[in-house]
Amino acid sequence: MNVKRPTLTDVAKRAGTSTAVVSYVMNDGPRPVSERLRAKVVAAADELDYRPDRNARALRRPRRWRQIGLLVPDMTMPLFGAFAGRVEIEARARDHLTMIGNTGFDPERELEFATAFTDVGIDGLIVVGAVDASGTGGICARARIPVVWVHNSRGLLDSPIVGGDHHGAGRLAAGHLVESHGCENLVFVGGFTEKDVKHGDRETVAQRFEGFRSVAGGRGDAIRTDLTAPGAYAAVSAYLRDRGEPPHGMVIGTSGQAAATLRAITDAGLNIPGDIRLVGFDADTADNFGQITLASARQPIDAITRTALGCLLDTPKGGTAMEDLARMEVVLDTGESCGCVTRHPGAAARTSVRVT
Repeated sequence: MNVKRPTLTDVAKRAGTSTAVVSYVMNDGPRPVSERLRAKVVAAADELDYRPDRNARALRRPRRWRQIGLLVPDMTMPLFGAFAGRVEIEARARDHLTMIGNTGFDPERELEFATAFTDVGIDGLIVVGAVDASGTGGICARARIPVVWVHNSRGLLDSPIVGGDHHGAGRLAAGHLVESHGCENLVFVGGFTEKDVKHGDRETVAQRFEGFRSVAGGRGDAIRTDLTAPGAYAAVSAYLRDRGEPPHGMVIGTSGQAAATLRAITDAGLNIPGDIRLVGFDADTADNFGQITLASARQPIDAITRTALGCLLDTPKGGTAMEDLARMEVVLDTGESCGCVTRHPGAAARTSVRVT
């Protein structure tokens, strides 16, 4: 049984005054109230456990701040944390606050957040790495709330996506190892089927693998993982243990597997880049203090974020229409792991290479 929520009228009756006076106290104006009467109103509100209706208050006041929702699959991963940080900054510049939901690659949790956010009254929803795009899109459609898909999307393949060129990124990573370093045999670390990966960004990895394979061809092999760090360590360790000669080059399908892959290689007694040259994706370019800097194909996160917010908040008032979107160009930041960069004391220089 639901208990009736105390109202402004209930507080006024308990305090022996008018609803107008209670409103002045709760809103700190616009008219002054004596300290004695204010104390009676506050005491009555406390006794009744009265809470102001924030939604009603928002409707009565002109709003500077509006709200958007943002769903990301894993805030602990640097890439998705970077997306969330940029969305929050860009949205604030547009007078929008950002409500963030961490879905954990769980379809049920994604739908739960989408429902809750639309109930609150957001002006639009950005979904990074959707895992049930059809369900989430249906919730937004019924609430007449615009939604923009970012990075990748599971379950809504015909919908435009704001994101980097993942196929081009895989092509760029493999091409760098072949063309710049003469690697004759390559291996790709990652999982890209439902059997491989239960919770993870397998769609993106599949597109990167296709780009990798377009360059490596018959020289390319795959180490299947579940996209977790422990899974990558175990799979790479087993591959190196069972193989007579290590591959010349290795492409690591996600940033979340990078540290585990490096550890598996060094634990096998191999040297980076002397024995195996490595390229990954979406490494933190500000992190130059690890044992080795990872060469990495990098998405233009700032441009992706600005475009996504433009689609969400500006269209059709001159913003970028979703149907006009194209995958954005990625660049390769070279590093010590591929052999392009030698660490200098106090600095780790990087150069960038574009997709060709």
